[in-house]
Amino acid sequence: MTVSTHVLDTAAGRPAAGVSVELSLRDDDGRSWRSVEAGVTDADGRIRFAAETVSGAYRLTFGTGRYFSDHGLVGFYPEVVITFSAVTFDDAPGHYHVPLLLSPYSYSTYRGS
Repeated sequence: MTVSTHVLDTAAGRPAAGVSVELSLRDDDGRSWRSVEAGVTDADGRIRFAAETVSGAYRLTFGTGRYFSDHGLVGFYPEVVITFSAVTFDDAPGHYHVPLLLSPYSYSTYRGS
């Protein structure tokens, strides 16, 4: 299974390039998280993580505060964390695309394709 995201700055009407994103997996204890991979969105606001992942609970942590301050704005959310469940099947490993629609005072997300 693989994971990708696409961050769109809806207030500016453009992709959010340069946003730091960390993909983490919830440990078996159910309380702690282990970093799987981290990166920064490209010019189109996208990042596709190279790591092959297993079934479990994942989270994407977006460095939104830094993104807004780099653009001379003050955002309400210093980071956005999206937690989701992923299931891998032996015959169809699958792909999870988790977009983030972002503005200084709101955000939304959905399961993309």
